[in-house]
Amino acid sequence: MNPVETPHARPPASLAGRMGTAVGRFTMYRITLVVLAVLAAYSVLLNILGWLTFGIPDMLVHLALCLGLTYASNRALAAFFRVNPHTESSLITGLLLYFLFWPSLQPLDLAGVALACTLASASKYALAWRGRHIFNPAAAGAFATGLTGLNIATWWAATPAMLWLLLPGVLLVLYRTHKVLMASVFTLVASAVITLELLRSGMTAGMGIYQALAQRPVLFFVGFMLTEPLTLPPRRRQQLALAAVVAVLFAAPWNLGIFANSPEAALLAGNLLAFLAGQRGAVKLRLTGTRQLTPATTEFSFQPARPVRFLPGQYMEVDLPQARPDGRGRRRMFSLTGSPGERLVKFAVRTAGPLSAAKESLLALRPGDEVAATAVGGDFVLPRDPHRPVLLIAAGIGITPFVSHLSSGGLRERDAVLLLLARSADEVAYAEELRDSGIRVLVRTADGSRPPSGLASAAGDAGPRDGSQEDRLPGDRLDGKTLAALVPDIAAREVYVSGSPASVASLRRAAKSAGARRVRTDSFSGY
Repeated sequence: MNPVETPHARPPASLAGRMGTAVGRFTMYRITLVVLAVLAAYSVLLNILGWLTFGIPDMLVHLALCLGLTYASNRALAAFFRVNPHTESSLITGLLLYFLFWPSLQPLDLAGVALACTLASASKYALAWRGRHIFNPAAAGAFATGLTGLNIATWWAATPAMLWLLLPGVLLVLYRTHKVLMASVFTLVASAVITLELLRSGMTAGMGIYQALAQRPVLFFVGFMLTEPLTLPPRRRQQLALAAVVAVLFAAPWNLGIFANSPEAALLAGNLLAFLAGQRGAVKLRLTGTRQLTPATTEFSFQPARPVRFLPGQYMEVDLPQARPDGRGRRRMFSLTGSPGERLVKFAVRTAGPLSAAKESLLALRPGDEVAATAVGGDFVLPRDPHRPVLLIAAGIGITPFVSHLSSGGLRERDAVLLLLARSADEVAYAEELRDSGIRVLVRTADGSRPPSGLASAAGDAGPRDGSQEDRLPGDRLDGKTLAALVPDIAAREVYVSGSPASVASLRRAAKSAGARRVRTDSFSGY
């Protein structure tokens, strides 16, 4: 999903739009790391207050051991394999192991934790395929350590005292990763199985549900481990099916010789299923060239080392090593603009200043330079029925997923209308592709300028009323009445909206107000 930078409108944005914009300033890795760090500090506070029974030295040594060993072992292994270490990932793994293993100063317990930390880091390289790890590192380390008998994961974060901060933290992470629906499926299925088991033992239904959520690691598991992006299948329906299967493995009692049900075993089984369903392994991308689409937008073209499987409308996650990191992580998601049948992989971003570290990294690339694509996914795809009419609404460079639909021919025989919202006529990216698309294209500019030749204007009240155009976004003034006038049969169309979180929230409201029955959205976080 391309980061999109669109100007803010004077009218106040919706709560959803403001939340999306605020949370979108941070990568999913940074959000997860911060939430886990806060929970670790909260656990120490609970211990001081007497709500937890660990010794303070035990907790602090345990925390230092988990963070120190995962960080050091990850850097050492990265140097050995001559790859760039992902520091945030190693710290997240360390914090997860902190909550998985019981804090203790007993020598054997410490040895077990040390082994788990080292194996977790090693799993990223040893249990990997084409540069992409197959299993959740923390779960792999905990599972392997349990087999040795040195230590066993207890998942002690599942305690009622932690629930007060754990629940909002998990919800924040799920909101950022767009995995609330998947988490809901897992939570419902796992809680139901656990409650049924407890009902058989004589417990009431209410107490059974409480036990499932407050004293079993359901929330911690789904918030920080099951929904880890690199170990998920690419499509939403696959993710929902995976959530249900893993929930049963997680909650139902089972035993297969030396293997018995445990959260880490359930997760590893799910990771294997996800690996078999998705793009297997990272793909090296070699830059072949760039194209200036507008004064503020650039398209990048890459030659993949092997064919990349994707559907029009999906995104690619790219690892961008940065000379001057800005603390937001190295991985960025970009909507693919080409066709699956093309030789090259393409995506476009706004490259107007001020430049982030990620943009500087992109612009510093020269033909022949390489980056790694770590994942492909997304569900912003057209309906399977080619006879179903669609309305595509793009704010700014939110046009990119729709360009993929155009270049693949997916709109050629379909009844489609595309409405593009831009700052000005000069900021209309892919104008030539839009002219040649063969579908109805409407352009609405914030400054009231006429769209590029061959494209119809959807001016309406798009001209500026006060303030500069840099403060205006036409989509934020596109109400339901105006949209219904532009596309009178909107109720019969499936609507797709792409843009910044604030723009998407506003345009979704407008589409619903205009009579749209179903609106699919694709929010691009700024960076």
